[in-house]
Amino acid sequence: MKSYPSIADHGLIGDLQTTALVSTDGTIDWFCSPRFDSPSIFASLLDHAKGGHFSAHPQDDVFETKQLYFPDTAILITRFLTENGVGEVIDFMPVTSETPSGHHRLLRAMRCVRGTITFDVEIAPRFDYGRQPHQTTVTDDGASFVAGDTTLTISLVRDQGEERRGRVQPSDEGDLRFSLSLAEGEMRGVILETGGDASPRAVPVAEAERLFDDTARFWQNWVGQSTYVGRWREELQRSAITLKLLTYAPTGGLVAAPTAGLPEQIGGERNWDYRFTWVRDSSFSVNTLVRLGFTDEAAAFGRWLRDRVVEPLGSDSGPLNIMYRIDGDPNLSEEILTDWEGYRGSYPVRVGNGAAEQLQLDIYGEAMEAIFNADRAGAGIGQAGWLAICQLLDWLADHWDQPEEGIWETRGGRKDFTYGRLMCWVAFDRAIRLATAYGRPAPLPRWIAERDAIYNQIMEKGWNAERRAFVQQYGETVLDASLLKMPQVGFVSPHDPMWTDTMAAIEAELVSDSLVYRYDPEASPDGLRGSEGTFSLCSFLYVDALARGDRLAEARFTFEKMLTYANHLGLYAEEIAPTGEQIGNFPQAFTHLALIDAAITLNDRLDEEAARGRRQR
Repeated sequence: MKSYPSIADHGLIGDLQTTALVSTDGTIDWFCSPRFDSPSIFASLLDHAKGGHFSAHPQDDVFETKQLYFPDTAILITRFLTENGVGEVIDFMPVTSETPSGHHRLLRAMRCVRGTITFDVEIAPRFDYGRQPHQTTVTDDGASFVAGDTTLTISLVRDQGEERRGRVQPSDEGDLRFSLSLAEGEMRGVILETGGDASPRAVPVAEAERLFDDTARFWQNWVGQSTYVGRWREELQRSAITLKLLTYAPTGGLVAAPTAGLPEQIGGERNWDYRFTWVRDSSFSVNTLVRLGFTDEAAAFGRWLRDRVVEPLGSDSGPLNIMYRIDGDPNLSEEILTDWEGYRGSYPVRVGNGAAEQLQLDIYGEAMEAIFNADRAGAGIGQAGWLAICQLLDWLADHWDQPEEGIWETRGGRKDFTYGRLMCWVAFDRAIRLATAYGRPAPLPRWIAERDAIYNQIMEKGWNAERRAFVQQYGETVLDASLLKMPQVGFVSPHDPMWTDTMAAIEAELVSDSLVYRYDPEASPDGLRGSEGTFSLCSFLYVDALARGDRLAEARFTFEKMLTYANHLGLYAEEIAPTGEQIGNFPQAFTHLALIDAAITLNDRLDEEAARGRRQR
């Protein structure tokens, strides 16, 4: 088995249409273009030999690495400390326009900050998941890789009139290898371009510096819009930048993660493609971004969601699909890359997602919650949008009381999941509030009747008197961490004995220190082999529930412990393995959304407690 970097040993860069992962050893081992969900160009993270990579590291055999972001930006700096000198690789993607573009640039600036250093550079693309061969043309100023209709251009960054440092040499496979020797204060580098009609050229150092300044200014201006001034501001700011990086600017859609195939269990089969827009994840983002003051992003996703509601598919799974491609295309057919070994032998490697046509009733509640929160933030609902909402609720009134696949996208058959019913209750409740607030025409008697019927059914069938807890599915005793959202959406008081008993049961069965499992796959088979780690989303939901229940000391300590599981840049994958290792797709939007929500809820409760203390004194 070949060596793979830890999933957590990566930083993320991007231009709001696609992203790249950069490991701490200076290797870009994941990059798709022109979009998040396009076939890969570099993907050695999923197959060390066949995936392709772009590496830049010192010639010295012994070096230490450190990685950080340039303050308040998505510009990543990987530092290499050697006996002879200290060098940096500065990676970023200049932000593109908000219209779909096939032209993207990735700049890798290499700089010596002390002594001398020589970087070895290797550029080995593997187009279309390694299935498309390429031809390489080398010039004095760089190189071009051509694979079918795809062109990848490499331009060298150097001072005007300067001779080439090191010979750019193609290998037998059509890859490039060269070295850059730098003295203290010198900077050179490479600009990688996809799409467009670019050809290799000598890029002046001053031009690269301008691109750096422009990119830094964009991110610092964007971060400056945040209105949050509470505790853990730095962690929330990094999470917000990560969410912005995962947003497809032309539509406002948020991808669940920029990667595919990273395993929930090393060597297991739970390996999914997350490079799509889930209605659920993106709906949660609306309220989260509004709470931070990023109303433009919340409104952009509101428009994306409106388009999905106004033009429903009308499929067997309902008027909404659970997920879409980032441009709204519902076609997410799943295939297996049969020749790839997967991350550390985690096979199969899947691209596309076969869960797209599942019935997951909770998405209707999450969509209505997003619409409701966007409306409260000032994004009004037009007549066409309101009519579409009414049609959606009409469908839900006829279909909420049926088995489904549920929030965790299980592949073991449809069941009566309590969380799905909970979010159906949310859908009707929020629609009723919108109708009454604005005097909108609506079948209110029916909506109220359905909302109340769902409430009574959950209390009767979702509550298990034997377990003294709300359970995952009707007629069973299995617990589910998704129900931690019950007090958050207002279904139950955080001080209701039924809820405090549920919290006690979840803590006894699903909570391990600060970490929380989604559910027990052995007690509730999900149609897949193997196990998984704790789900970081659920861990932050647990913090939120503790804070709402006024267990503030526990909530704060649990939250602080969860922060220790972030990687060196403050990023989170989907899950945490029993060893503390990050596993699953990386970085995961859902986790960063939940982190922000938990932090704001906890911060507000701590402020309220402090204010009460001052009044009492």
